[in-house]
Amino acid sequence: MRWLLVTVLLVVGGCGGLGADTSGALVTMGFGLPDEHATARVAVFREANPGVDLRISEGAFDEQQFLSAVAAGDPPDLVYAERRKLGGYAARGAVQSLDACVREHGVDLGRFREAALRQVTYQGEVYGLPEFSSVRLMIVNNPVVRAAGLDPAALSTSDWNALGGLADRLAVVRDGRVERIGFDPKVPEFLPLWAKANGAELIGPDARLDDPRVVEAVRHTADLVARQGGWATFKAFRDTFDQFGANNQYVTGQLAAMPMDSWYLNTLATNSPDVDVTIAPFTDRDGQVLTESGGQAWAIPKGARHPELACRFLVTMTDTRTWVTAATARRDALAKAGRPYGGTFTANRDADERIFREVFDPKGNPILEKGVPVVMSLQDKAFALPPSPAGSELVRAWEGAVNRVLVGQQTPEEAMAQAQREAERALKRVGGR
Repeated sequence: MRWLLVTVLLVVGGCGGLGADTSGALVTMGFGLPDEHATARVAVFREANPGVDLRISEGAFDEQQFLSAVAAGDPPDLVYAERRKLGGYAARGAVQSLDACVREHGVDLGRFREAALRQVTYQGEVYGLPEFSSVRLMIVNNPVVRAAGLDPAALSTSDWNALGGLADRLAVVRDGRVERIGFDPKVPEFLPLWAKANGAELIGPDARLDDPRVVEAVRHTADLVARQGGWATFKAFRDTFDQFGANNQYVTGQLAAMPMDSWYLNTLATNSPDVDVTIAPFTDRDGQVLTESGGQAWAIPKGARHPELACRFLVTMTDTRTWVTAATARRDALAKAGRPYGGTFTANRDADERIFREVFDPKGNPILEKGVPVVMSLQDKAFALPPSPAGSELVRAWEGAVNRVLVGQQTPEEAMAQAQREAERALKRVGGR
């Protein structure tokens, strides 16, 4: 296995509590060093643990590779992945409980945001420590909406019947060609948000993918796409967006409104800080604020060679002081490059309070001045998909179903009935419910 290829002798000086015969590198999986948020925190750990041979195996997380390594008894010491996946791995016994780890290091789990912690908690035990935390919100293109005679501040996702008319009014489709998307529902990725807005859960003991409320959410969002040129044309046009550049869809007027992950505010703040947008919460059908939490977490795989060191690492990486150090380093590096710092949103509530009190400075950037308060107001109101032994398979089932509806292969009822059958088979395979 590839983990053996990086095994080296661990210098145990300064590692306290480890026997002299302890050997091997402390190896991570799924984590990279793209910016100061990563490098500064790793530096904190290395400075406090100079005798540890930490190996950051950069690269995207590979689920199959991870599960195969665990099954072969040759896993990395730490895994970094989406929280919704880690909860599933806990349910399948692929990662270890961290209850003893957090007790030994005096970690106050109450500092973590409830939705994030719930995703990595299975049968009352914690199996991961959450890292970053993003939420989903609405971003509205003010000039486009005003040109249609509408008030951007009044645009709402509560009235589903009205959303169809809104999309018709804001979209531009000529001769079968989409020239502007009026409202992008962001499916299949955002189906959990739309289902929750209609009162339905996608994962849980009583959840069913063929629930009429889920079917209705699929029909509603697919209809929004169909009335704006149909999926093939809609997606082809959307794929032309300079989403991460200065000529993004808000600057060019190619999009009127969509729900989006909060991290995208940093992209707008950097590349088009003067673009005129309204940033507001998504709402359910009763008009109540609704958002979904997402992010990553650290866990220790079953069979890890150095669980004590791995525990020390993940506790350090999610510690309040470590986050503040990283946020400061990120802010200063961006300032040197002439770029704004949009804050660091984590699942550690204490860390965020300090970061936005001591470190954050929007420097007059209008996107950040408008958007950051909205994100902060949503963090503790978010829901998150709960852990399931077949979490990844369930996501694939409902996303595949929505895609079949979008391309016209099946009706919403047919697609979600098939998705439910696929979900039941997946749960049966892993012995879950």
